[in-house]
Amino acid sequence: MSDLLVVKDRSGVRLIVMNRPDRRNALNTDLTRELLISLEDADDDEAVGAVVLTGAGPSFCAGADLAEFKDLTPERAHLVEARARLTANLHGIFRLMKKPVVTAINGAAMGGGAGLALAGDMAVMGETAKLGFPEVTHGIVAAIVMSNLVRQCGRKAAFELVALGQPIVSLRALELGMVNRVVRNEDVVKEAVAIAERLAGVSRPAMALTKQLFHEVSELPFDAALEKGREANERMRGFRQAGA
Repeated sequence: MSDLLVVKDRSGVRLIVMNRPDRRNALNTDLTRELLISLEDADDDEAVGAVVLTGAGPSFCAGADLAEFKDLTPERAHLVEARARLTANLHGIFRLMKKPVVTAINGAAMGGGAGLALAGDMAVMGETAKLGFPEVTHGIVAAIVMSNLVRQCGRKAAFELVALGQPIVSLRALELGMVNRVVRNEDVVKEAVAIAERLAGVSRPAMALTKQLFHEVSELPFDAALEKGREANERMRGFRQAGA
């Protein structure tokens, strides 16, 4: 890992800090790749029970680094495809992880950065932070982040966010159910770590199955979701008897 990330462990919690404050933690290819690797490593580390993701400086993440767009042209289709695949893998990893992720939205989270902020299992947002998807105002589409966004706050609110491109304040994000807590800016990481420590203290098999089942049933019709619940109930009894 380079200095693009700062990673710290404490009490079963891995704190991952995006570290490009001079670029408002914009996601260039290198940071995107290292963040994906770091999340995968945290999920594989038996000492880690939960993850907190935040940004260095006054911003959470400004989204894609526009400085790289000059290289992402139709004439360089292989670069466009590779970058899109990498970005999709990053946003998709959160629901695949066994460990819960809490995002600490310490400042502005825009575009792909807003997508990351909402991709966690829980989110704490600073009282003056803003969240938005301004892609359409730049003549592009909030494409990869849209799948998660529409599941977070419902169709009408999600369409307004991606179609108008206007940011929302923390209390509106809380009202829409996009974040769990709004706290003072200086308390965002502290509150997120406190939540993560509680999550890390839960039985690891129970937490892993809870997260897996949560994401499975959210996409299924009721009867199919109930069947998944029955299967999980049987598995839960098995690992409890095994002393896990």
